[in-house]
Amino acid sequence: MNRYSVAMQTQQQQNNTKHSQPHVDSWYAASADLNLAFPPLQGETTADVCIIGGGYTGLSAAIHLRERGYSVVLLEANKVGWGASGRNGGHVGMGQRADQDKLEAMLGMEHAQALWKIAVEAVDTVTDLIERFDISCELKQGNLHVATRAGENTELQAHAEHLNKVYNYHKIRYAMPAEVAELTSGQGFHGATVDTGCKHLHPLKYAQGLALAASSLGASIHEQSRVLSYTEGSAVRVKTAGGEVKAKYLVLACNGYLEKLEPRAAGRIMPINNFMLATEPLSEHLARQLIRDDTSMSDTLFVINYWKLSADNRLLFGGGENYTKRFPADIKNFVRKYMLHIYPELRDTRIDYGWGGTLAVTMNRMPDFGRLSSQVFYAHGYSGHGVPIATMAGKLLAEAISGTAERFDVMARVPTPPFPGGTLLRWPGLVAGMLFYSLRDRLG
Repeated sequence: MNRYSVAMQTQQQQNNTKHSQPHVDSWYAASADLNLAFPPLQGETTADVCIIGGGYTGLSAAIHLRERGYSVVLLEANKVGWGASGRNGGHVGMGQRADQDKLEAMLGMEHAQALWKIAVEAVDTVTDLIERFDISCELKQGNLHVATRAGENTELQAHAEHLNKVYNYHKIRYAMPAEVAELTSGQGFHGATVDTGCKHLHPLKYAQGLALAASSLGASIHEQSRVLSYTEGSAVRVKTAGGEVKAKYLVLACNGYLEKLEPRAAGRIMPINNFMLATEPLSEHLARQLIRDDTSMSDTLFVINYWKLSADNRLLFGGGENYTKRFPADIKNFVRKYMLHIYPELRDTRIDYGWGGTLAVTMNRMPDFGRLSSQVFYAHGYSGHGVPIATMAGKLLAEAISGTAERFDVMARVPTPPFPGGTLLRWPGLVAGMLFYSLRDRLG
């Protein structure tokens, strides 16, 4: 037993008191297949790779590992897609979480270009998996990213031109304020970028489709199988209340739910909560008024608002976040004020669902990939860009485990500094910073 196992064992008693939970009461859960189920782990089993976490990272890793011939056991504490993978805005954005000019300044042009190629492939990987495994998840195209301050028009225009010229990416263009007014009735906007390379989808249906794909390829998926501890030795031994997995390799795919399972990785991420609502179904006329071309939408605020239309013309709107372990008592009204600031015409529209979820952010908002040993790999900290990058993370984890780690290392070489004070003191520092930026958003 190594020295980290002691800390993990002290967490076991706390974890034993936690029970698996059903999906939250969201529109996503209400419109997905809640009968989909995988059995809890019972007894001892062996595999080449054990994966902890049934979100996009873990499920994608399971698919790509099975396609390389590895035996896989995936353990999920609740239901597949229970966490952020089943609750997010469903945006499949192009690029990395940080803009390319910032990555160029931070890492140099060669590394930045390699990161861009991975990001483009991430979107392609999402669409490829949907097509190959016939995943019905309401896949649509395009994103409209709007400026909330007139001074940001120049930045958005320069961003589009930079991608056109330097990266030969011509699916993005700048839209003048007059055109933005034709594309959406949203208030308070100036210019925007229109990116037809972006996609958007139903995130829980996508996660469930990945689970079915992984299972069809022979991966053993176990829900209601919270990991209590793991130890490293000649093999990795992963314990749950019902059994144990003995594996050559371990993948930590927990993201915002890593908690104290692995202290060596937890200090580089910070769990935060984000919230969404779903309106009643809107008329076709009103839906097209809100978003003419049925794209996803997002704004330039630091605490970003993001939204899209569902297949049945509900507005799915994400806005607001908090940094405690508790969600607001009334999530619907918590988010509604952000929606009405943009769409006052929805004042009398019924809100049918309100829900929240936990994601993980990093200090520089770039994901954290790495190895804790020759046996243990991880990827997390997607900072709100998880649908494409977490899916790609699973693909790169499979490459690294199979001995082809060049592209995994492109991501792993991005510096992701730990939060000051580690897991004990990261929270007050993050709150102070986020409150500052929230105030800047409000004051412009």
